[in-house]
Amino acid sequence: MQEKNVVVTKLDIAPMDKRSIELVERKGHGHPDYMADSIAEAVSRLLSKYYYEEFGAILHHNVDKVLVVGGQVDRWFGGGNVIQPIYVLVAGRATVEVEVGDSRKKVPIGPLVLEATKTWLRRNFRDEYFDVDRHVIIDYKIGQGSVDLRSVFEGKGKCPLANDTSIGTGFAPLSETERLVKTVEETLYNMRSRINAIGEDIKVMGLRTGDTIKLTVAVAIMAHEVHSLEEYVDIKEKIREFVEKEIAPKVTSREVKVEVNTADRLERGAEGAYLVVTGTSAEHGDDGATGRGNRVNGLITPFRPMSMEAAAGKNPVSHVGKLYNIVALRAAERIAALDGVEEAYVEILSSIGRPINEPQVAHIGLVVSDSESFTELRKEAYAIVVEELDNITKIREEFIGDTPPPVF
Repeated sequence: MQEKNVVVTKLDIAPMDKRSIELVERKGHGHPDYMADSIAEAVSRLLSKYYYEEFGAILHHNVDKVLVVGGQVDRWFGGGNVIQPIYVLVAGRATVEVEVGDSRKKVPIGPLVLEATKTWLRRNFRDEYFDVDRHVIIDYKIGQGSVDLRSVFEGKGKCPLANDTSIGTGFAPLSETERLVKTVEETLYNMRSRINAIGEDIKVMGLRTGDTIKLTVAVAIMAHEVHSLEEYVDIKEKIREFVEKEIAPKVTSREVKVEVNTADRLERGAEGAYLVVTGTSAEHGDDGATGRGNRVNGLITPFRPMSMEAAAGKNPVSHVGKLYNIVALRAAERIAALDGVEEAYVEILSSIGRPINEPQVAHIGLVVSDSESFTELRKEAYAIVVEELDNITKIREEFIGDTPPPVF
């Protein structure tokens, strides 16, 4: 293992579960910000696969500037129509021309963007409600670059140089509130096949004060599946009871209080209810942008160290805005599994132009159950981070595999 600038400190803080207050958020699969992140990542992964299959290497690209612009719908209890489609703009930079020997080969960037975006939408929304061919307009503005393939292979075997000075962060384990917020969104999303009225757009906000957790859950309700105000109210109540009585007890013994769709103004009838036609609030004026959604662990956690980097859409070869967040999270999870470690925090700072496995600094913060064990735990934590950094170039291989790593 190569020597690294790794610093390990003992944190004199209470573990998150023992603190008096905590805030956690998760933007779900159909939220416009999640959509923007996911589309950016889908395009990057398809590009990476195309580059690798055609040229034997993942070429330079960053498509981490996706904008989802809300459309317009007319909706009522029992149905609705899309009046103005959702608009998706994929922006960034990519290699679109490759010199191969004495010839040049062009990359079909437009078809790849369209394929990646449409495939993701079809996999994550139900086609009986969201017609990808009619309900969304997909556009792209990709800065075009070229590369000589010989230069790419001349650099093979060398560690890539960081293309930015950036910070990646990770922590483990998740607190009860964090696990609950994530579990609630994922469970409700997967309930759509059983309860058709549940839409894809689900956002969960968790507030814990002492031993009481309050969840504010926003669930888009499918207009075609609810035929009256009474039925809408009944669906809301069923969701509330399901979260409180079925999901929460499996995660925590703390008291959990749930409110569903608190912005409703039911005296206005359908206009005051959270009804959707396609499954997402992006259908009616709610916009999204890459980087405003969840961090790489799938959560937004203001009480924890967080990177503001948009990991989604960045290339998995040299962009530390993606790689360092993945490495920091994986290292933190491994360190937190050590006996005696209650919590682990990892922050890694790159320097543009330096090898990505040689950060300016990698900081490990340990919350330990026994101060006397810190010296030994420090050595083990140090070794884990060094190992993860030395294996950082292997991450790119995962992104062209069948089960690439999640990034949010």
